[in-house]
This record gives sequence, structure tokens and C-alpha cells, in this order.
Amino acid sequence: RVDVISPAVFSLGAAYPNPFNPATSLDFSLPEEAEVSIIVYNLKGREVVSLVSGHMDFGYHSILWNADTQASGVYFVRMIAGENVHTQKLMLIK
Repeated sequence: RVDVISPAVFSLGAAYPNPFNPATSLDFSLPEEAEVSIIVYNLKGREVVSLVSGHMDFGYHSILWNADTQASGVYFVRMIAGENVHTQKLMLIK
């Protein structure tokens, strides 16, 4: 018998490392299956890249953002999962 530990809440963990150059890892958890969108925006609110878009199973997940083609500066990553929205600030330093 295998026990699977399921997350209790929707969450977007702190990016690591942050500040970063050129890549950072984003961990997130889903307590149930959901449509998930994880998008990075610049300071002007323009979409830079869509990291995740689609249906995902419950559980713990991790995504890597390689920003080697982006300029140094502040970015925001927004995760939308079902009715849940989480946003955090990222700092790219080259």
C-alpha cells in the first residue's frame, strides 16, 4: 500500500533562488485537480512568458523559469488555479 500525501491548500512557494540569474525554480501545490496558469509579467504588466497553462493533477509540482533572454529587473509571477490567485515578485540580476 502506498500513501500519497496531498497538499491541503493551493499555494505558490517562494521562488528559489530569488534574486536569480538566469534561472529560478517555482514550487506550487494543488489539493485537487485544476486548470492552472502560471504567467510571468514585467513591471509594465506585459506578459513575458507562460510557464504553465492547462489541466494538472493534484499534488506538489515544480517549474523552472530560465530568463536568460530577459533584461535585468523586477518581474511578477502569477499562478491562477481554479478560483485561487497567487502572485510574487521576482528579481533578475545579470
